[in-house]
Amino acid sequence: MNHKMRVRNMKQKILKILKQNPSSFVSGQKISEQFGVTRAAVWKSIKQLQAAGYEIESETKNGYKLISCPDLLTSSEVMPYLKKSCFPYQIIHFNQLDSTNNKAKELAEHREPEGTVVIAEQQTQGKGKVGKKWISAPYKGIYMSIILRPELDFSGSSLLSLLGCVAVGKALLSFGCSVQFKWPNDVYVNEKKLCGILTEGSGEIDQLDYLILGIGINVNQTRQDFSKSLSSKASSLKIELGYRVSRQKLTAAILSEFEIQYHQLKQNGSAKEALDFYKNHSNIIGEKVLLQRNKQQTVEAKVLDIDQFGQLTVQYHDGSIVAISSGEITVQNTSPNFT
Repeated sequence: MNHKMRVRNMKQKILKILKQNPSSFVSGQKISEQFGVTRAAVWKSIKQLQAAGYEIESETKNGYKLISCPDLLTSSEVMPYLKKSCFPYQIIHFNQLDSTNNKAKELAEHREPEGTVVIAEQQTQGKGKVGKKWISAPYKGIYMSIILRPELDFSGSSLLSLLGCVAVGKALLSFGCSVQFKWPNDVYVNEKKLCGILTEGSGEIDQLDYLILGIGINVNQTRQDFSKSLSSKASSLKIELGYRVSRQKLTAAILSEFEIQYHQLKQNGSAKEALDFYKNHSNIIGEKVLLQRNKQQTVEAKVLDIDQFGQLTVQYHDGSIVAISSGEITVQNTSPNFT
């Protein structure tokens, strides 16, 4: 275990014992003896926790008492809200990254296990679909990436993206939101985009080595956090619900829901329940759309269904019906008739 990991683990252990004694002081001597470190090491960890925003009262003869916790998405703050889990989640937290997907890919290449969750309080180069940038306001959203090692080929990435949407959608429902899904990877509330999913994988055509499931959610942004061009298209939970939402509880709810959906996929070899939920909340099935397959080609089509692999089933003007695994969809207000 490297030095940074040891320091992180020590802080988490001290936080745990302070949280277990919310109304009383815990002596520095007791902590040092319990964890086999010096009192100076305990004091240093306490100072680092205070610098991170934890309000910890200290008294010379009594020790330390936790007064309040900051709104951070650290393992210590998120894991207690997780439902009883068999999935090997481990959260690696950063104040700032260029992209959580980039960091997760780096860790996956070094054989970090399935269930590793990379979370950043801010991204400087957050990734959206089709190379777009995801605006990541610091300490106001959820920006995380999960390392998965599914026994699927590359076509399975569409299905895993769908599972991510369903996990977010079900979590948002528990917070009182009505959600809609725009294929392939967007979650809407009140016709405004709230969340985007981005999957990136590595491996052979017939077998993924790993897949990164990136999730970005606007949680506590205000209207002032969105540019004029975005304010008509995007929103946040705080704007839609009218109050500040616990990012820690929402993060835990999403991870808990994803575990359920992912377990069902691995156990049953299909994701029928998730697919039914997704289709029931889709905002494009039955709609006439413009489908952009690449930068040079845009075609008109009618959306018929979403198949068992998470692919979009569309009908072109000539009557042909095809399955689409990726692309950019724009719903048309008016369109020529389809047979």
